[in-house]
Amino acid sequence: MSTTSDVAVRAAATAAVLVALTGCSANEPGIATPDRAGMTAASRQAEAGQLPPRTEEVRVDGVDPCTLLTEPQLDELKVNSKPRLDAEPREGPTCAFDVDLTEPYYSYAVELIATADLEAWVTGDRFKSSMTREPLDVGGFPAIDHYRAGEAPADCETLVALAPGQTMRVQMYPLTQKVFDQGQLCDMSERVATLAVANLQAK
Repeated sequence: MSTTSDVAVRAAATAAVLVALTGCSANEPGIATPDRAGMTAASRQAEAGQLPPRTEEVRVDGVDPCTLLTEPQLDELKVNSKPRLDAEPREGPTCAFDVDLTEPYYSYAVELIATADLEAWVTGDRFKSSMTREPLDVGGFPAIDHYRAGEAPADCETLVALAPGQTMRVQMYPLTQKVFDQGQLCDMSERVATLAVANLQAK
């Protein structure tokens, strides 16, 4: 049963998705990234609403996630191992892209979920009050960064609403600890999500 506190938190989370990005930072040269502090301040003033509509729909059925980054993009991202389907049980086919030639070591996971809409993480059955949700646009699709805030960030997920009931989840997680802050983790997952969405649209 939802408590009054949970309802309030869900309303605030939903409101945050309506907030437009109002600034940029520069954690990585040449890459414009969301001003997280600005979004958080603005989201407190927003009224509750729904996710903005998609401008188009892209289905993920039958797509191999390991094909969603090109060889030049893998080089740019410093991925040095062959992309591999993750054997760990997940909600959809997942490809792991490893950066483990020299430290810091980290990995990206690109997962294609054909059984859940992004709304599930914002107000639905996957909502967790302990998680932070930050709105953004990925290639014209509504999206959120999703993570547990803390002094030692563990990862960042970028979830993209591709089609009704279908979501792309890109996770960036460090294997070498205490190197990346939360902003950097999310910047990196957003970057991969943007590339993967563009390549999926081109299929």
